[in-house]
Amino acid sequence: MQLFLQQVLAGLANGAIYAGMALALVMIFLAIDHLNFAQGEMATFSTFIAWQLLAWGCPYWITFVLVVAISFVGGIAIERVLFKPLHNADILANLVAFIALFSILNSADGYIWDYTIKTFPTPFGSKPLFGSVLIDAHEAGMLVVTAVLLGLLYLFFSGTRLGLAMRAAAHNPVSARLVGIRVGWMTALGWGIAAAIGAVSGMLIAPVVFLDPNMMFGVLLYGFAGAVLGGMTSPGGAVLGGFAVGVIENMAGTFVPYVGRDLKLTIALLVIVAVLMVRPAGIFGRTTVSRV
Repeated sequence: MQLFLQQVLAGLANGAIYAGMALALVMIFLAIDHLNFAQGEMATFSTFIAWQLLAWGCPYWITFVLVVAISFVGGIAIERVLFKPLHNADILANLVAFIALFSILNSADGYIWDYTIKTFPTPFGSKPLFGSVLIDAHEAGMLVVTAVLLGLLYLFFSGTRLGLAMRAAAHNPVSARLVGIRVGWMTALGWGIAAAIGAVSGMLIAPVVFLDPNMMFGVLLYGFAGAVLGGMTSPGGAVLGGFAVGVIENMAGTFVPYVGRDLKLTIALLVIVAVLMVRPAGIFGRTTVSRV
């Protein structure tokens, strides 16, 4: 029973990171109707910036806030410079742009900071929380930071005019334009928020998986699985899907024979395929009907 509870709590801690990544993916998907395959590389680049600031002696929480702000501005800049001109391009052009962004950021990570694995500090420590072996301090910290972040995003999107404008622009851009909402800038803000969420996810997971240019590849797949499971059109569903994937992969790696640590990533792919076969829109997603 203790092992079961330990794996559930550890799965929720990892799921908090997957939930953040899934939410970032869904936000960009709602904004431009495409999947951001470079979301993980954007998060990794932000985490390397954080590592560099920490190496220069900047305090952790000041670094944390600075990197989130830098990532927010960087996300807006990427949308304005790279994807705004492709707004009316076909899906293949956007796909090539995402692959190019992925390659550029991955190569930049290795070129600037080299490809050696680096340790990343945690402000929470790694000791068991309250002397319990069920969850350590860093896992609890991941849950708390993610919960605060999700709470702030909920308040922003449900209680502010800007948040409501962004939701309107994502849901029905034509009607949003008719009431004076600048849809293009709402899309850019969505990119900025998604980049900031990715930066938080990267800084929280780096102490667990260590920092290298390919750090977020597995996390991105888990984020995709969470987004597909919850629904690509449902931010709340994507968050719940991310937590669910974290628990599923942890439980499978512990209790399913022959899976173990090496095959846990396969679980994310199986979740994606299974959901697409049974309910392509995801558990909480809405099915879009188009007239032809």
